[in-house]
Amino acid sequence: MHKKIEIVFATHNLNKLKEVQDMVPSNIKILGLNDINCHEEIIEDGSTLTENAQIKADFVFENYGMSCFADDTGLEVEALQGEPGVFSARYAGEEKNSEANMQKILNNLVGKSNRKAHFKTIICYKTPTENLFFEGLCKGEILTEKQGEKGFGYDPIFKPDESELSFAEMLSTKKNEISHRGRAFAKFYEYLKSNG
Repeated sequence: MHKKIEIVFATHNLNKLKEVQDMVPSNIKILGLNDINCHEEIIEDGSTLTENAQIKADFVFENYGMSCFADDTGLEVEALQGEPGVFSARYAGEEKNSEANMQKILNNLVGKSNRKAHFKTIICYKTPTENLFFEGLCKGEILTEKQGEKGFGYDPIFKPDESELSFAEMLSTKKNEISHRGRAFAKFYEYLKSNG
C-alpha cells in the first residue's frame, strides 16, 4: 500500500497526535482537529472507552464528512476497582490536571500492596462504509512516586511489565512499541495496510 491516505485523528491533544504521527509511514497523513478547524470540545459522556471513541468519531464524520478515527484511553487500577477508567483525564476534577490526577492515585494507593494496573486504548475508525474498533492493552504497575520527565498524563507513575522504566523515562520509540496506544494503533495500521 503506497497510495496517499489522509485521515483525521479526532483529538486536540498535540502529544497524542505527535505520538501517532511518529508511528506511521509517510504515505499516511494524520490530521488533528486543529488542522480541520475544529476547535470545539467534543463532549465525551459515554460510560465506556468504546462509547467515548465512537462519540468523537461520529462527531467528526457527521460535521466534517471526513474519514476519521478517535481513541479513548483509560488507566485501570486493580486495587481501586478499575478506577479511574473512563474518568482518567478528569479523575481529580474537570480541569484535567495530570499532576492532580497522579497525586490522587498515589494517595488512594497508600497502604495498599497491590499496585497492578493496565492502560487500555480503544480506537474507533469511521468511514462512509465502515465503523470498526481496535483495542490495545498494556499491563504494569503504579510506582510509589513519579519517575521521569518524558511522556504525558500518567506516564511518570506507570511502569509496564516489559520494562524497569516508567513510560516517562522511555524514548518515545520504545514506548510506542509496548504502549496500549501503540498496540491498538498497530492493529489499526495493519488493517489500513491490508485494506488500503
